[in-house]
Amino acid sequence: MNLVVFSHKLLWKSPASPSGYATDGGFAFHMQAISELFDNTTIAVSVSETAFSQGEVFIAGNKIKIYPLDTLEGRNLKRKLNFIPWFVKNYFIIRKLINQADCVHTPIPGDIGTIAMVIANKRKKPLFVRHCGNWFVQKTSTERFIKNFMVKNAGGRNVMLATGGAENPPSAINPNIKWIFSSSLRKNEILALRNRLNVFDPLFPRFIIAARQEKEKGTDKALCALAILKSKNYNFSFDVVGTGNYLPTLKTLAKELGLEDNVAFHGKISHDEVIRVMQSADIFVYPTTASEGFPKVVFEAMACGLPVITNPVSVLPQLIGEGGGVLLKNDSPEFIAESIISILTDQEKYINMQRNAFKTSDSFSLENWRDTIGRYLEAAWGELRNG
Repeated sequence: MNLVVFSHKLLWKSPASPSGYATDGGFAFHMQAISELFDNTTIAVSVSETAFSQGEVFIAGNKIKIYPLDTLEGRNLKRKLNFIPWFVKNYFIIRKLINQADCVHTPIPGDIGTIAMVIANKRKKPLFVRHCGNWFVQKTSTERFIKNFMVKNAGGRNVMLATGGAENPPSAINPNIKWIFSSSLRKNEILALRNRLNVFDPLFPRFIIAARQEKEKGTDKALCALAILKSKNYNFSFDVVGTGNYLPTLKTLAKELGLEDNVAFHGKISHDEVIRVMQSADIFVYPTTASEGFPKVVFEAMACGLPVITNPVSVLPQLIGEGGGVLLKNDSPEFIAESIISILTDQEKYINMQRNAFKTSDSFSLENWRDTIGRYLEAAWGELRNG
């Protein structure tokens, strides 16, 4: 079968890439894994003339072809204003690509994927929709439309998955919508991270958080908790990975708390660099209050053998519930500090958490993600590849 993918993800030309294009984040990993299910995969996306080499990930996979669409410029209101002329110019291209393909995949939310989803459904094409945002929270009319569309149309040849996880299915109205986890590491990569089953240095524990640095991620609470540890004469390091609107506030807070010598702000770094920094850490402190779909960064931390200290939001109780960390009863800095100390003062507890983290991460490889999706698609569409 020939698959066409429509996404708002921005790509740029990269001569070193097998496909000639690159991007950042987990999109490239997902496209490679999905391409392995099909005979041919065309990815229709906006392509920028400007390369963002920091954190660059090559687009590669099984017979992947990139179809560049006109770049949809801007964010928020500017992007909305630019969307109408962009749509007029690209509508017939999108429809042509859909007609030529055997099946259509749209990772959403995203304006390009949403339009392609509607067109593909009207043209009765087998449709695979993967909701990558927060299934339970819709902040815009477009997000509400997407959720209602999925609830109305899931089933038959329309395979619709929501990123996340819970005991109950995503929709009580339409049980054809299924949960799907997310991933960023292959089995061999997960196994390669297993060479670190060791105890930490109690005289200098190393903490880390990696996320887009916004208020709801809880990095400020982590900093306040670590200030409590410092007042108890603990010496430590804290790596803060990621950029975001809240980053300047966090840097100011670190100075106010007297943590300048303890905290390293890395900003945006490549995926490989994130894993490298995680491998040198001991505990992943993640007091997020954001109801996320499936935070890949927690899976990555557990694959590196890091006990995770986090709130019981989204799918995190299922990830941490197997003993790979601490689910906070409350996320006050005092309780976070107590939870950290409870691990630091019990080496056996730490080792058990590390082993449980490794064990949990086994279930969430890219191969398992790909094969889970493949089973859903084959049940609805039949055989995906000719050979």
